[in-house]
Amino acid sequence: MASFFVCFTSSLHPLVQWDMGLNFTYRQGGRGKEGERERGGRERERVFALYNLMSIVLFSILQWEPKLVFLNLRNFKMGVPILAGLILSICFSQHSIIYPQNKKGEPEYNPCGKYMVKLHINGVPRKVVIDDLLPVDHNGELLCSYSNNKNELWVSLIEKAYMKVMGGYDFPGSNSNIDLHALTGWIPERIAMHSDNQTFNKDSSFRMLYQRFHKGDVLITTATGVMTDEEGERWGLVPTHAYAVLDIREYKGLRFLQLKNPWSHLRWKGRYGENDIKSWTPELQKYLNFDPRTAQKIDNGIFWIAWEDLYKYYDVIYLSWNPGLFKESTCIHSTWDAKQGPVKDAYSLANNPQYRLEVQCPQGGAAVWILLSRHITDKDDFAHNQEFITMVVYKTDGKKIYYPADPPPYVDGIRINSPHYLTKITLTSPGTHTFTLVVSQYEKQNTIHYTLRVYSACKFTFSKIPTPYAVSKRMNGQWKGHSAGGCGNFRDTCKNNPIYQFQMDKTGPLLLELRGPRQYSVGLEVVTISSIGDPGSLGFQKKNSGDYRCGFCYLEIENIPPGTYNIIPSTFLPQQEGPFFLDFNTAIPLKISQLQ
Repeated sequence: MASFFVCFTSSLHPLVQWDMGLNFTYRQGGRGKEGERERGGRERERVFALYNLMSIVLFSILQWEPKLVFLNLRNFKMGVPILAGLILSICFSQHSIIYPQNKKGEPEYNPCGKYMVKLHINGVPRKVVIDDLLPVDHNGELLCSYSNNKNELWVSLIEKAYMKVMGGYDFPGSNSNIDLHALTGWIPERIAMHSDNQTFNKDSSFRMLYQRFHKGDVLITTATGVMTDEEGERWGLVPTHAYAVLDIREYKGLRFLQLKNPWSHLRWKGRYGENDIKSWTPELQKYLNFDPRTAQKIDNGIFWIAWEDLYKYYDVIYLSWNPGLFKESTCIHSTWDAKQGPVKDAYSLANNPQYRLEVQCPQGGAAVWILLSRHITDKDDFAHNQEFITMVVYKTDGKKIYYPADPPPYVDGIRINSPHYLTKITLTSPGTHTFTLVVSQYEKQNTIHYTLRVYSACKFTFSKIPTPYAVSKRMNGQWKGHSAGGCGNFRDTCKNNPIYQFQMDKTGPLLLELRGPRQYSVGLEVVTISSIGDPGSLGFQKKNSGDYRCGFCYLEIENIPPGTYNIIPSTFLPQQEGPFFLDFNTAIPLKISQLQ
């Protein structure tokens, strides 16, 4: 059997303008070489052969025109749960993503069997080049997503391109939010209906979904949570499974969603199912254009469900928002090295990536959304995603944040193991609003690459917060025995704490950071020993880091005059022994020594 696919995302290149003129022909014998890779595991056992499109059906350019094919699309459940997103992205997306195209911008049949698909992967649009070979079984049946209308083969090609990115048809699975973003580039949002950390209002949520869906602003899918096989059989639901939302209606106080199981069979068995004849009044049947008796004759996976039942039996709603809703947008690509900072940022955000966002809000208010997308470059990472990411927003005039809760977050984040995290800021008062955006993880184990994309209805500026400190030096110390003197409340012992001395040759900024054992509250004090010249208003006798804090504290002085200074790091209580790191950050070199 011919081989099939290549790697995950390492070989994918960004899509640029001149790619539209790509040579869509193969050298002799080239078909089947584009992205080869053996199919793995169970899928290899099922595949009998690879057929090209001409072998399956002859079709014309006109038959590439996208059509609403809700009744025809199906999936063989090959561990490829992307069809809920595929249905919506193809049926409602305004621009084709398949090349070559004719002069009208419509995808056209290529007798050479070479195609390019535009997918949004790891922060940018990328080109995915595929051939037209599709897997079939011993009976000649396609083993991939397809339309029962054999002329509509774009479904199979787009899925093949996405599977190439994911490493093959046996890829570990995804969710419709991730899939829709890759297929359309629309803004992903996840709404958990039963989360302890996220408030969900049934009435306002339905009203929002109803209004925005009928305006064409959003594509919607929903997914079930974990349930037993018995529960799934009783209600006609598949555990942890995504369904496409085809319609939303309201009738005399009743609220409904029309869903499609992408398997094209197995429907809801509860209220308003096709067997619930009593609930279907003639008026309701006419309004929703649904005849339960006709539906009983064929199971196409499409059903109506009451909003209250969806809330009860489903777990999450995935939204994909049209980016055209926003006038302005920009993005920054960056990397967070695993070596920067502690594993957990529960006490210190000093090493977290931080950004300054300044928004010019007009009269009437504005919305600003920030999408954090972690790049996935490994199939195992996608299968066993253990990176819990979030975005936390502070309203602090764009200054760097050091303590997670001081000041309190303006918009707090929930750490989730999804590649995408959306943060929304709603502004109501006109004028300039300045924020600090902090990228955060639950437990940082690996270096991550990410993209931050800002969408706004008004003008804004967005940049990484610069550091004025060109010089950094770390002193390793410890509180042990006699030197574990505690804070100034313990006058007899605090004088025994370690003391460091440094000299400033000229005025400049200074940042001191103290890191100690998490179980201890720590603090530091700076004492002026002597000054060079008249320090003026910049002079001081003592400065301290404020309240003692668990494991970390800092002291930042915007301009410290030239002179000699002592630094005293301490724990709150005496006899608290352990190591510490004292970091000096300045714009000019320092002379540092330990006095005791």
